[in-house]
Amino acid sequence: MKFHNKLIYWYLQNKRTLPWRQTKNPYFIWLSEIMLQQTRVTQGLGYYLKFTEAFPTVFNLAKANESTVLKMWQGLGYYSRARNLHYTAKYIANELNGKFPSTFLEIIKLKGIGDYTASAIASICFNEPTAVVDGNVYRVLSRYFGISTPINSTTGIKEFKAIAQSLIDKSQPGTYNQAIMDFGALHCKPQNPLCDSCPFANSCVAFEKNLVKELPVKKKKIKVRKRYFNFLVIQTNDYKTILYEREGKGIWQGLYQFPLIESEKIIDKKELIANKKFTDLFPDETTISLHNKKQIVHKLSHQHLYTQFWIVETASLKNATISWKNIQEFPVPVLISNFLEDFPLKN
Repeated sequence: MKFHNKLIYWYLQNKRTLPWRQTKNPYFIWLSEIMLQQTRVTQGLGYYLKFTEAFPTVFNLAKANESTVLKMWQGLGYYSRARNLHYTAKYIANELNGKFPSTFLEIIKLKGIGDYTASAIASICFNEPTAVVDGNVYRVLSRYFGISTPINSTTGIKEFKAIAQSLIDKSQPGTYNQAIMDFGALHCKPQNPLCDSCPFANSCVAFEKNLVKELPVKKKKIKVRKRYFNFLVIQTNDYKTILYEREGKGIWQGLYQFPLIESEKIIDKKELIANKKFTDLFPDETTISLHNKKQIVHKLSHQHLYTQFWIVETASLKNATISWKNIQEFPVPVLISNFLEDFPLKN
C-alpha cells in the first residue's frame, strides 16, 4: 500500500474533530493556520472560536483597530502574527474585494504567510497539490526515512519539502496534508511515540535502527540573550497610572507596558532611584516597594527577561492619565498580564 493511502486510512479512523475542518472557506483556514503556528491546538482552539465570533468575515477583521486585535490575541505570543493577520485582512478586504487568492503562488505573496501556510490553504481550500512541512511533518519524514539532515538548515528545508511533495496524494491533497499533521501530533509524537501500534512500523527506518529518539535532528539554537527589566508600576492618589505603547521592531510591538528601565544586571532600590530615567519621571517624592521578592524569568525564543515590578506611589503625576479601572482594556504582554492578575488593582 502506498504511503499516502496508508496515512489517509489512519487519518479517517483517528482524525481530530476541529471547527476549521468543517469548512473550506479560506478565511477560516487561514485564521486557524496562523493561530496554530507555535501554538498547541488545545490552546489555539479557544482563540479561534473567540476570533471567528468577533470577526465572522475578513471584512469584520479588516475594520477592527489593531489594538483590539492585539488584545484578543493576548496570551498567544509572537504578536507579529496578529499584526500581519490584521494587515493582510485589510489588504484582502480593501484591495481584493474580500476574495482570497486561490493559488499557492498568489497566497504566499500575502504578508505573514510562508510556505507552510500557503500550502495548507492552497491544498485544503483549492485542492492544489502543495505539501505542507511543519514540525509534525519533519518528525514523521525524518523518522520514517531515517534522515539526519538538520531540519532547521537550508539543505534540510529543501530536502524535506521535496520529499513531502513527492509523497502527497494529488487526488486529495488537503486530506493528505491534514493527515500527516495529525499523525505527527497524535501518533508519531516528539516524546513517547506509539511505535508498537504504528501502521508504518515495518518500514520505518528509525524504528528498525532504534533511532526514534535521535530524530529529527536540529542544529543548536542561537545563544539566548539575557535582559534585565524593571517595570515602574505607578499609583497616584487619584488611581491613575502610565502605560506606554511599545514601538519599533523589537518584542511586543504595539502592546502596552509600564514605564521600563532596562539595566545590565539585577538592581536594587538604591540603584533604581539613582537611574536618570527614574529621576526624570519622578521629580517629586515617592514611595517605592518591590512587588516580586524573587525575580521573574520570562523566556522568549532568543531572550530571557529577568524582571522586577517596582510599585511607585506618588501623590500625582502629569503623565499618569490611565485609570486603573480601565487598565484591562489595553493589550499587554503575557508577562504584564500575569502581573496584573496577581496585583490588587486600585479603582
